Amino acid sequence: MNKLKFLVSLMTNENDYQLEQANSATETAGKLGVDVQILYANNDAITQSTQLLRAIQVDEPDRPNAIVFEPVGRTAFPQIAQTAIRAGIGWAVLNRDAAYIAEFRQNSRVPIFGVSSDQVEVGKIAGKQCGALLPGGGSILYIEGPSQNIVAQERERGLQETKPHNIHITSLKGQWTEESARRLVSSWLKLMTSQKAPIDLVLAQNDAMAIGARKAFQEISNELDRERWMRIPFLGCDGVPKTGQSWVRSGLLTATIFTPPNTGQAIEMLVDALLNKKALPARAFTIVASIPPIENLRPAK
Repeated sequence: MNKLKFLVSLMTNENDYQLEQANSATETAGKLGVDVQILYANNDAITQSTQLLRAIQVDEPDRPNAIVFEPVGRTAFPQIAQTAIRAGIGWAVLNRDAAYIAEFRQNSRVPIFGVSSDQVEVGKIAGKQCGALLPGGGSILYIEGPSQNIVAQERERGLQETKPHNIHITSLKGQWTEESARRLVSSWLKLMTSQKAPIDLVLAQNDAMAIGARKAFQEISNELDRERWMRIPFLGCDGVPKTGQSWVRSGLLTATIFTPPNTGQAIEMLVDALLNKKALPARAFTIVASIPPIENLRPAK
């Protein structure tokens, strides 16, 4: 059999977790002797769908043996998935519960499955972190991902399930990137409502946006206001070792949530299925965890 070729489609190259996804794919492919091509969709679902269709519709010798992708939008492109499967291309969906997987697996000759962190559990951990830091209640500024993104929706649902009732939320919508959060918070700070908002904690749905928010507060010209904002806890998510975990150690973030990259796991599963004829589950999960452990978090002063 010729050397396996995989296409990995990721959301953006301006997010530390997505870059960690790319590193995991490259490292795992190298170890397993697989050729891998990585594409970024610039946080645009149309761009991503176009990239995937182009890869599927080339002449058969140039097609990938499998596609591993993390969807930008709400859906996991069921029509494109069906086109890929009919072309004999394996299909692995990252960080989504794609409802069509069970149906398509029934008659598929190629592997089709999902690999995901439990995003609701991620949100639940965030809610518990907030409760540990604000035992007497309070208000948080919550910076979410795009409203149509299922990861953002599930993390928000988990947060609502575990945060104490005496913690109130002001929500802003970002684009998963540091710069989007910096601009978003800078604009929010110009509103009269923000000046009166008794925010006790900043929570972002990923580490990049948490740091972006922190940078916006660092740019406040009034020294007293700036110092007040910089004293409150900043919480993120993803926990990439070189960024999120490092920021916790240095004190830039109070806590994060480690969500391991799963591109490497998906590639390993595809190799097992294609070369070793191993039967795969419809969905596999990675383990998420609070950094530091929730019991080690101390109430914010």
